Amino acid sequence: MLENRIDQTFAELKAQGKTAFVAYISAGDPDLARSLEVAHALVRAGADIIELGVPFSDPLADGIVNQMAAQRALEAGTTTPGVLDLIRRFRESDAKTPLVLFTYLNPIYTYGFEKFHTDAVKAGADGILNLDLPPDEEAENEELRNAVGLKHIRLIAPTTPDARISTIASQGEGFIYYVCQEGVTGARTELATSIDTQVAKIQEASATPVVVGFGISTPEQAATVAACSDGVVVGSAIVKIVAANGDSAELADKVYDFVKPLVDATKSV
Repeated sequence: MLENRIDQTFAELKAQGKTAFVAYISAGDPDLARSLEVAHALVRAGADIIELGVPFSDPLADGIVNQMAAQRALEAGTTTPGVLDLIRRFRESDAKTPLVLFTYLNPIYTYGFEKFHTDAVKAGADGILNLDLPPDEEAENEELRNAVGLKHIRLIAPTTPDARISTIASQGEGFIYYVCQEGVTGARTELATSIDTQVAKIQEASATPVVVGFGISTPEQAATVAACSDGVVVGSAIVKIVAANGDSAELADKVYDFVKPLVDATKSV
């Protein structure tokens, strides 16, 4: 029996011959209560895994859409403990959907690296993606190694050298996130042409599932990526829907309506 929800989800999808759909939202945007509604709407739309962005004041890897989402969340009073409470409330009615924390090291280190892992697991989180914590640094600092329970998701970029791809991929847990575009997060009108080649290279180096994100915003793009990977990640495009409808009572329905065709396209391959 696989204990971690991420492992369980990918095992089930593999048995079904399906590709995972991973949805990103910024926790606390427009506020924590509405974030909970949106998270449940994502599950209803068919999302297999949800990434929750932990709001941070200096999100350097994020484009303007996700930067503004983090700012709205902070202005709404969202804190790191508040994000963990959001996870607890989500788990009250959903014990299955994997939750991955998408974060920078600063808020986690301030909270206490080991304590954060312990509290996040108790709350119901399954993985963590520290955007600015290289595997090398984690390996060299004992305080960053004494943390268990959360799968540590690794990033690989188009500019990552082959030798380093092998190193990072061999340490992959849960899934490996292939950033298919150079630069910051944000929807793109066209996808990179080398995604299938790069994904194949990563898959040769590791049995850990490979998901692809950064820039995917249409069903057509989702289907293209699904055909050559283990998972499709959509983030900024969903965050835009939240930004446009944050004051609306129909926010969750708007998110559902946008995400459902993306999920259907991902599953159609």
